[in-house]
Amino acid sequence: MTPPSIPTPPPFRRAARIARIELSEIVQLTERAARLRAEGQDVIALSTGEPDFPTPAHVIEAAHQAALAGQTRYPATLGTPALRDRIAAQAGVERGNVIVSTGAKQVIANAMLASLDPGDEVVMPAPYWTSYSDIVAMAEGVPVVLDCPAGSGFRLSPEQLAAALTPKTRWLMLNAPANPTGCLYSAAELRALADVLVAHPQVMILMDEIYDLLAYGPVATLREVAPELAGRMLVVNGVSKAYAMTGWRIGWGIGPAGMIAALGAVQGQVTSGACSIAQAAALAALSGPQELLAERREILRARRDLVVEGLNALPGITCPSPDGAFYVFPNIEGAMARLRLESCAAFCAELLEQEGLALVPGRAFGLPGHLRLSFAYGTADLEAGLARLARFVTAGMATAQDGDRA
Repeated sequence: MTPPSIPTPPPFRRAARIARIELSEIVQLTERAARLRAEGQDVIALSTGEPDFPTPAHVIEAAHQAALAGQTRYPATLGTPALRDRIAAQAGVERGNVIVSTGAKQVIANAMLASLDPGDEVVMPAPYWTSYSDIVAMAEGVPVVLDCPAGSGFRLSPEQLAAALTPKTRWLMLNAPANPTGCLYSAAELRALADVLVAHPQVMILMDEIYDLLAYGPVATLREVAPELAGRMLVVNGVSKAYAMTGWRIGWGIGPAGMIAALGAVQGQVTSGACSIAQAAALAALSGPQELLAERREILRARRDLVVEGLNALPGITCPSPDGAFYVFPNIEGAMARLRLESCAAFCAELLEQEGLALVPGRAFGLPGHLRLSFAYGTADLEAGLARLARFVTAGMATAQDGDRA
């Protein structure tokens, strides 16, 4: 007896809300570099925002003790009381104003899913962290991208903000110190933005402060400059960057109680509470000795200065010095033109192919003509990466000039 034929299943059909969403270009480049390295190729990746420092030993020990003590059950959806209380005390708020999530990214996703209806607008200055626009799109919102080039210090102006706000605007997203530029806003600049926002009470403000402890000078915050906006502000932070705890996946949001409850409703249906052991580790990070932060910040400052000096010495590249975080975002348009490369993506692709150096094109952050280099790596890797970039730029320019003479 002939068995019945089984029809070929149709290809998987994506929902419209994620039709154009893929892994971020940062992740794709970093994973490609890892594959090339696994194949035996000599590759340096300066593409990921992950500090090379180890998680502090007392944090690891706290996680170990928490596991031994049986803190391995489902945690509360909004976070363990001890960690929420610690975060609340540092921020000067109540426990009900805090949610702990599986990374700061989940806080942002919770917020967009909890608040956006189809067609709602979210204003974000470019360059922006690459996930912002995709998270908004996934929640069926509309990213409203405002170009903030190097000439503006990569900062949003109050005039730009005022012109962009409409009755459909639901959120303004700000990140300071910023990824990928490291820019900060002064108190006066934040006050000017706040004056615009006061006149638009329908607009909520998401302040991403994940790099606040990695600033190289004084930091002004919108919640301090404009406390009257606290009732519609969500402050996002976490332990990933400053405490070198990227893999522990703990972030948090601080906001009005009604907003936090809405974020918790989303989280309760997606992940429930964040890992209980990782929350114990985060509590130890926030409660334990903090001297290590200053020591590591000075190491990053020295790396920053090394990279900025090295990039500015290359023809066709200009690089401002960032105020915080561990990225530089140089303009490479001059080098692109001399190398006859039509885009920053083509520049980075050729650089990886010819020199084995992985950097992220500026288009991933909404501002082409640039690239992002992370200096959260050891000095030897940074020096080797700069040497490869210099060889690529100068050798390529020499080849182009020979072609012109021919």
